Amino acid sequence: MLIERAPELYRNLYHGSHWRFNINKKEIYLTFDDGPIPEITPWVLDVLDKYNIKATFFCVGDNVRKHPEVYQMLQERGHKTGNHTFHHIQGLKRDTQSYMDDVEEADRLIQSKLFRPPYGHMRLPQFHALQKKYKIIMWDVVTRDYSHLMTADQVFEVVKKYTRNGSIIVFHDSLKAGDRMKESLPKSIEWLLEQGYSFRVIEE
Repeated sequence: MLIERAPELYRNLYHGSHWRFNINKKEIYLTFDDGPIPEITPWVLDVLDKYNIKATFFCVGDNVRKHPEVYQMLQERGHKTGNHTFHHIQGLKRDTQSYMDDVEEADRLIQSKLFRPPYGHMRLPQFHALQKKYKIIMWDVVTRDYSHLMTADQVFEVVKKYTRNGSIIVFHDSLKAGDRMKESLPKSIEWLLEQGYSFRVIEE
């Protein structure tokens, strides 16, 4: 549970960031990290179109640079995008200036006020610097579809066990998530719809 849903102590460390939205409405916020890439992202878009769902994609700037046509697909199909740094860097391993330089390099391509830190970690000076410009989006449920220790069924069970009103749910449109995401995403969407959840994008 410490991975799938961050404890309150950790959430409070980044006070002012967003882990969950309206708890009084049966709504969830489907998000994807680490794309866009041609091998995975277009497939995700087709699945979302099938269910008439809009999502929020936190994009790695270098992937946007390499695959501008896929990034354009995200925008043309009505999805929101956010900044996930240019090189998908771990904040704890960087000083504040080099971290912010990487974020700003991504911003020149992504141009969004939404930001999610790779790995969910930031040094507090980085966090405070980011808050001046960005709406920092964390999560309520991490599916762990990226983990080779998980099966697709286990990923689906994470969604079923931890989703609640206002949950921000993270999948990954990445090669690492691959087949686990492709198998678990449609099942998760159908289950969420059966439970009466509606899907919302994260606004800037």
